Amino acid sequence: MGESNWAGNLTYGADAVTTPRTVGEVQEAVVAATHVKALGSRHCFNTIADSPGGLLLDLRALDVPVEIGDGTVTVGGSARYGDFARQLHNAGFALPNLASLPHITVAGSVATGTHGSGRRQPGLAAAVSGIELVTADGELRTFTRADTEFAGLVVGLGAFGVVTRLTLDVVPAFDVRQDVFDDLPWAAAQDHFDEIEDAGYSVSMFTNWANDKIDQVWLKSRVDDFTHRAGLFGAVPADGPRHPAHAAGIPADNCTRQLGVPGPWHERLPHFALAFTPSVGDELQSEYFVPYRDAAAAIRAVRELGDRVAPLLLVSEIRAIAGDDLWLSPCHGGDRVALHFTWQPRQADVEALLPVLEERLAPFGARPHWGKLFHGVPAGYPKLAEFRALAERLDPDGKFRNPFLHRNVFGS
Repeated sequence: MGESNWAGNLTYGADAVTTPRTVGEVQEAVVAATHVKALGSRHCFNTIADSPGGLLLDLRALDVPVEIGDGTVTVGGSARYGDFARQLHNAGFALPNLASLPHITVAGSVATGTHGSGRRQPGLAAAVSGIELVTADGELRTFTRADTEFAGLVVGLGAFGVVTRLTLDVVPAFDVRQDVFDDLPWAAAQDHFDEIEDAGYSVSMFTNWANDKIDQVWLKSRVDDFTHRAGLFGAVPADGPRHPAHAAGIPADNCTRQLGVPGPWHERLPHFALAFTPSVGDELQSEYFVPYRDAAAAIRAVRELGDRVAPLLLVSEIRAIAGDDLWLSPCHGGDRVALHFTWQPRQADVEALLPVLEERLAPFGARPHWGKLFHGVPAGYPKLAEFRALAERLDPDGKFRNPFLHRNVFGS
């Protein structure tokens, strides 16, 4: 077929790809298929969205209008956050959180437990209050928080059907400023971790794990709740715009506005602007979630591997995310700290290192991001049996299952 993912590290193994334009066409394609999966922005770095020998539904042309209601917005399964954020802002509303990239689809983001940053802000899936999907028999079904299975459906890993609409909670629109600080001492990060995480609405630390200081701290603050800081526990204000991988010599051209210039939430909460190639472009990614209480110990464990991690990295990011109750969310059951790795495109070397990294993080019950590169089978999900039972009920013949799900979720 020749279709590849965003990073170019994966060629899909499906026999065919089709591009439905209406929900009805999605239903027809699902009914006719033996095995089928949906494609969004193709930002996953593993085979979670692949359908070997089956059908892929490229949803980019799916025509579902944006509907802004009283405290909610409803969007199509193919909608990218950056596609409707301005419209939402102009109507006086905002989403409480956004990921680093506005280029990713809502459906794919929530299905894999993708998140933004902020100790008080849960991941993107927590904003979902309604979900419409086409199930294996072609039926169009809608679920809301009133349904007992709803908490299992949202971070659904594509196991239940093709998501055609999502309804998201919104809040009043707000403005954000973005301030960057250079050279945070590791000791300060350890000793003042809570205070640093509380210093902004969204906080990100960037490092290569080998330098003697954290290269950058990005504070994204609501303008209506901003406190001026001349420094940050030894870190100093950046003297110009920064790319997260500034230490690797990458310019900040594709990043959102910094240096404390206020702007709408959707132009500051992401790290990267919609109009540009996101992140670095030619890269791979992994990410692991550890309980917030274990952040300092987990960070020390990764630092001990700094001399092995750094040569493969473009940059690494440390973020906190509030917990949620969604069954297979990496943040299910409590607040988490995410350790994100943006790797050079050296997949064999990265895959050789991942078992070592995961062994170091195992004492903390680290959960990998479902859409990124990892080695071991994810564990530590107390609602996994209920998730499997729900998939058996909605998709008894396994139409939406693939080798990724068999290995990592269904154990077969």
